Amino acid sequence: MNDYTRLITYLAQYEVSVSDEQIRKLDTYYEMMIETNKSLNLTAITEFEEVLVKHYIDSVSIIRDMDMTKDMSVIDVGTGAGFPGMVLKIIFPSLKITLFDSLQKRLGFLDEVIRALSLTDITTCHGRAEEAGRLPEMREQYDLCVSRAVANLPVLSELCLPFVKVGGKFVSYKSDKGSEEVAASPHALEVLGGSVLKEDIFTLEDNDMVRNLVIIDKIKECPKSYPRKPGTPSKKPL
Repeated sequence: MNDYTRLITYLAQYEVSVSDEQIRKLDTYYEMMIETNKSLNLTAITEFEEVLVKHYIDSVSIIRDMDMTKDMSVIDVGTGAGFPGMVLKIIFPSLKITLFDSLQKRLGFLDEVIRALSLTDITTCHGRAEEAGRLPEMREQYDLCVSRAVANLPVLSELCLPFVKVGGKFVSYKSDKGSEEVAASPHALEVLGGSVLKEDIFTLEDNDMVRNLVIIDKIKECPKSYPRKPGTPSKKPL
């Protein structure tokens, strides 16, 4: 099995402990990802130490700002290979997680991981966020939305905030360009019912990769006209 000491040490800083069983699940997930990556493009990062820092530790870095041990409903929009949602579920089993993506093949891989690890209270959901955000069973139903998707924040806010309950949060995992995106977002957030609570700028463990967790409060309901139809948010950002 691979060496997860760096992750264990990182979590310990925030008084989060993990069992041997959880580590085994993370390792099985890693091995399945690398095997599937041979035929399906899941990630450009495949070397274990890089995955450990840039995918696993990055995914759990939200613990800098939020108590993830609570019972919460979480949707991961644009989950891709399962980051951050799958890692959060393994580390914090009490979370109820929906992994949302527009590519069915990626979700097929994640379904295999869920079965292999015997995970419960975690589902995959295929579709476009512009459409899913209008469904009564998904609209404003989640305590927390997380996303590492690469869309600019004004666009991502329109895709993500409709899923979040009033009083809930949307956390966008951003790079060192995050502050520029926040500066371009006031109008979008005002329209969509969001408000920036904080930006948490830091570098990943033993790495010069700058990260910015943008934490947005959902302070009022999203107007019924949002999200707009598929493709419009990215073509005509708010």
